[in-house]
Amino acid sequence: MSSKTVKCPTCEKSVEWNAESRWRPFCCERCQLIDLGAWADESNRIPEATPQDFVEHPTGLDDKLH
Repeated sequence: MSSKTVKCPTCEKSVEWNAESRWRPFCCERCQLIDLGAWADESNRIPEATPQDFVEHPTGLDDKLH
């Protein structure tokens, strides 16, 4: 079974995606902590949803889902 190679989200260095890659998807602990810090100071964040982001289901679809 071959492992997949991905880019580190922080520095874009190639990282083997396997059990031996301790910090995957990051290349090292430093890159992982940089990313964590960006979430902690809200440099990285998921945008807030607005009512326009939601679309109503076509008529009758809710009946088929239940």
